[in-house]
Amino acid sequence: MKRNVYFVSGIDTDAGKSYATGYLARRWNSQGIRTITQKLVQTGNTGFSEDIALHRKLMRTGYTEEDEARLTMPEIFSYPASPHLASRLDNRPVDFDKIGNATRILSERYDAVLLEGAGGLMVPLTEDCLTIDYIREKGYPVILVTSGRLGSINHTLLSLEAIARRDITLYMVAYNLYPESRDTTVGDDTKRFLAGYLSGHFPDTRLVEIPVIRAD
Repeated sequence: MKRNVYFVSGIDTDAGKSYATGYLARRWNSQGIRTITQKLVQTGNTGFSEDIALHRKLMRTGYTEEDEARLTMPEIFSYPASPHLASRLDNRPVDFDKIGNATRILSERYDAVLLEGAGGLMVPLTEDCLTIDYIREKGYPVILVTSGRLGSINHTLLSLEAIARRDITLYMVAYNLYPESRDTTVGDDTKRFLAGYLSGHFPDTRLVEIPVIRAD
């Protein structure tokens, strides 16, 4: 597999990683980097991934050949829960070979693949495998999505500690402005603090702002 797969994870379930994934894919495509998105495991859906649907709206591309072939959504479970529980409730295991093969095909067809996880880094995919374990095994660099919500500094620093402890490459921290807030006092200071923290602890990692754009 080419070294062009980036794993997108959030600091928690509501960090806006699907929005950030779609925005980054749109931006990279506009820069001439042919980019596709993939959902590692989709839960709470049947037949089609709502996160992939959001990506395509933000990208303004419509559904792709790879979407129709389910390469971008290889594993979908019906119950809205972490993959280890959703798979158990649907009475079938997560098929990691199927996921890995789909990612490989996408990486061969495109310049970049944005592989979106489910929730945060410590979300269990199985009883014995956390999302961060999968990332480390595959050697994917991480795009960590954070925001200016109250409490996000704590969640972000814990995620950064977990990444550093496992020697995972932190490619980017995506600072998500969606949904827009009228009071930016906490958000502005959170961005300032995180920029300083990254400068001191992850000097090679960029902090990129994800603006609010229309999805329709």
